[in-house]
Amino acid sequence: MRITVNRHAHFNAAHRLYRKDWDEATNTNVFGKCSNPNFHGHNYELIVGITGEINPETGYLIDLKIVKDLIKSEVEDAFDHKNLNLEVPEFKDLNPTAENIAVVIYNKMKPVLDPKFDLTITLYETPRNFVVYTGG
Repeated sequence: MRITVNRHAHFNAAHRLYRKDWDEATNTNVFGKCSNPNFHGHNYELIVGITGEINPETGYLIDLKIVKDLIKSEVEDAFDHKNLNLEVPEFKDLNPTAENIAVVIYNKMKPVLDPKFDLTITLYETPRNFVVYTGG
C-alpha cells in the first residue's frame, strides 16, 4: 500500500524575474512588476510530499523529523531571508520563478532522500499561486 506523508514549511526570500539578455522594456512587458530592478519578496509556503510503502515494523512511511531536517538543511538554510538572484548559486543564471524554485528544491532534496521514496514539491508563492513538481 502506497501512502504520502507531507511536511509543511516556509521561507521568506526576495527575487527579480528577468532575463539578462533582454532589455528593460522587454523584461517589464513579460514579467511586469515582478521585474522590479530593486527586487520584491514573498513568504513562500512549501509542502514536501514523500510517497512510498509503510514500514511494517514502525508503522511509519518515514520519520517526519528526517523530512524536517532535510528541509532545514537543503531549503531553509539555503533560501530563507536571501535574495535568490544574488545569494543562491542555483539562480545565478536561472530565472527564480516559482516553477524553477520548485525544481531546484526537488533537485536538492531528491539525492539526499532514500531512493525508495517518491518526492513531490508543492510551492506556494502567494496563497493563490502555487506549483507542484514531481520530477521528470
